[in-house]
Amino acid sequence: MTEISKYGEFGLIKHLTEKIKLQNSSSLKGVGDDAAVLDYKDKRVLVTTDLLLEGIHFDLTYTPLKHLGYKAAVVNFSDIYAMNGQPKQITVSLGVSKRFSVEDMEEIYAGIYLACEKYGVDLVGGDTSASLTGLTISITCIGEGEEGKIVYRNGAKANDLICVTGDLGSAYMGLQLLEREKTVFSGHSENIQPDFEEKKYILQRQLKPEARKDIIDALRKKRIVPSAMMDISDGLSSELIHICSQSNTGCRIYEDKIPIHYEAAVMAEELNMNLVTAALNGGEDYELLFTVSLDDYEKIIPIEGVAIIGHITTPELGLNLVGREGEEIGLKAQGWNSLT
Repeated sequence: MTEISKYGEFGLIKHLTEKIKLQNSSSLKGVGDDAAVLDYKDKRVLVTTDLLLEGIHFDLTYTPLKHLGYKAAVVNFSDIYAMNGQPKQITVSLGVSKRFSVEDMEEIYAGIYLACEKYGVDLVGGDTSASLTGLTISITCIGEGEEGKIVYRNGAKANDLICVTGDLGSAYMGLQLLEREKTVFSGHSENIQPDFEEKKYILQRQLKPEARKDIIDALRKKRIVPSAMMDISDGLSSELIHICSQSNTGCRIYEDKIPIHYEAAVMAEELNMNLVTAALNGGEDYELLFTVSLDDYEKIIPIEGVAIIGHITTPELGLNLVGREGEEIGLKAQGWNSLT
């Protein structure tokens, strides 16, 4: 293993970024100067940032560094898509302790590059620093949006349809599986390996999520502009409460309409956990939650990967989940919070 000190800060940055090729015309100057130079002309600029801390947001006991780099980039792309925009550039800053080698950094950057290549995003800058507390990853993503088509959280209106993409709860069940196997593995021989053969999907949802560029592209082709939208990072209930609070509305969603993958259902049964609770509160799905006008119903139905799970109501009707027996349960923001 190569010690990072062999390269030094600037040598390490050059080593990790010297093969970057810019893909977007808006990227005039990338890594190698005091600042990146971007040109967006008539577009609106979108900016988001995420901070990932070892021991808080990820556990390197079971998270491969390449997957971590990929996920760190994708979660930022997801925020831009949730504004109905397109991610174009990222900057990457790392805090690394002495236990990491140059090869470890190469693995992280390999994952970041893979994500950038898949989603057509340029890495245009960043920073590295020594850390006394393990690994820290901070990524800022810059994107573009069209005037009049950027979607905020505060535009939902009564009778709008509530839609989600993909399935919910799988990432959380993947995390529960990894945590269980970590406990089992602790104190045993390294030769003991967990059997993940029947659980690849929920593991991928936790370790290597994808952003829903495909849905944003499909909505654009159908000329649908959602009235409100968020990505589901902290759990469906928390995100829906955000939209309703900022839009001054209520909502009603239906338990039997929430899309759930069979692997998540099997895992929940194994662990004796409530699957609907996992779907509502688990988080890290990085799917899209959005509302559209009832007039768009016929255009939404054919889009693969989108489920209509309820509708927006007036605020005095509250925020409710309708159970399979018709009972109404008030929604609570119980999603993941790193500060508690």
